[in-house]
Amino acid sequence: MLQNIGFPGLMLILIVVLILFGPSKLPELGRAVGRTLHEFKSSARELVSENKDDGEDPKDIVKERKDVTEKSPA
Repeated sequence: MLQNIGFPGLMLILIVVLILFGPSKLPELGRAVGRTLHEFKSSARELVSENKDDGEDPKDIVKERKDVTEKSPA
């Protein structure tokens, strides 16, 4: 979805954000977005590390689920 925006679309988005929030709110908005991305990345890393700690390969889990759904009567 974001791959097709291009430079003109990005500039338009930035201009609209500047008009909506004004130059005084932009640093605060940028910090909030940065904190949100940081939280998301740290949560994703934590989930991945928990999965590695379990010792189970996600591919094995998918295979087990397929086996169970194939064996169950419809």
